[in-house]
Amino acid sequence: MAIDVSRLRVSVEEGERWRRTLRITVPSEIVQAERRAAMKKLSSGLKLPGFRAGKVPEAVLEKRFGPAVEQELLDRVIGEAYRSALREQALRPISDGEVGEVEYQPQADLTFRISFDVAPVVKLARLGGFKVERPSLPVPDEDVDKVLERIREQKGTWVPVEEEGTPSTGERVSVRIERLDAEGEEPRRYEFVLGQGEAIPEVEGAIGSLAVGSSGEFMIHIPADSGPEAASAEERRLRINLDGRQRLELPPLDDALAKAAGEFQTLEELRSRVREDLLSEAKREEEARLRALLVEQIVAANPFEVPESMVDQFVRSALGDPKEVPEERFAEVKEQLRPRAIQAVKRFLVVNEVSESRGLRATEEEVDARIEELANKGRTNPSDLYARLQKAGHLEQLEREITERKVFDFLKGESNLVEAA
Repeated sequence: MAIDVSRLRVSVEEGERWRRTLRITVPSEIVQAERRAAMKKLSSGLKLPGFRAGKVPEAVLEKRFGPAVEQELLDRVIGEAYRSALREQALRPISDGEVGEVEYQPQADLTFRISFDVAPVVKLARLGGFKVERPSLPVPDEDVDKVLERIREQKGTWVPVEEEGTPSTGERVSVRIERLDAEGEEPRRYEFVLGQGEAIPEVEGAIGSLAVGSSGEFMIHIPADSGPEAASAEERRLRINLDGRQRLELPPLDDALAKAAGEFQTLEELRSRVREDLLSEAKREEEARLRALLVEQIVAANPFEVPESMVDQFVRSALGDPKEVPEERFAEVKEQLRPRAIQAVKRFLVVNEVSESRGLRATEEEVDARIEELANKGRTNPSDLYARLQKAGHLEQLEREITERKVFDFLKGESNLVEAA
């Protein structure tokens, strides 16, 4: 169906944060014409006992199908009137329309309102002239030592603890746990490291009171957020058997460890690579913080509101799979993430506006060069990498990264960047 927009009465209301509301009146003759067409179409293909196809009386159709036809008709007319009004008003929603205040009686006009968000028009009158302190993140020797210690742990060997006593934090334990309040349930075997949060603290405390080969019965309180069964039992009676304990034996910090960790001949080479990696990571973090500071200055000089739907979209993307999150939980998470979400949306809009107004977009040549660079680092074929990125839908992300780099290179050139004191 197509509705002549010139016959509609349409008004537009501008709300806060780029909210728009259309109030639309559809003349009764349009609704009735569409209703008659719908009933005629229904009658032509309908077969009812006692009536020939296409010959079902109008009164019978009205009685049996009238309400259903009318509801479907209203949905279609509202949808088409909405789309026609959007075209006529040159509006582009970025959120689903929310229909309300629908008023309709037979032989009367149909009126309704529909609200939605539109893309914000961001006007950035001032982009530079700011004094911004460049963040500095040093890499102390202690950070290098921590990474080397993690490498030792990764290359360590778990060995049985021979001496008597009870296990302590950092040891790996092998246990059998049996629920005594669940008839017929077999003991379950577990293996984990104490002190790493893999088990409920009370369970770890119970294990810490046992010697290898011994067992004990314990009443364990299950926290409310520990699992789906928590609602049915706040306490459980468990029998815990400690079958074994192991201690991590760390290799010495020497050249042999460096060789085992990768293509290094000496410990000094490994230490140097670790420092280089930490420095690169610090540089990336410094750049991220500098970009955030620039955006804060630009937004402060050019304040603007962001649509609520864009805030919602950021929160839902942060949740990963929002379909599994109850609506009340979403509202709670949204409130927690709201400041960060607003800042992220503003950053996105600032980058887009500067990119569009200054013509700072990733070119095909720049994308190809970046893919070749990544391929060389990963020792793979650029064509193969391009195909993988395209298949995974990551090319747009790569283009976005290049565009952002160009935008922030421009913005940094517009302001006075000073080194941290």
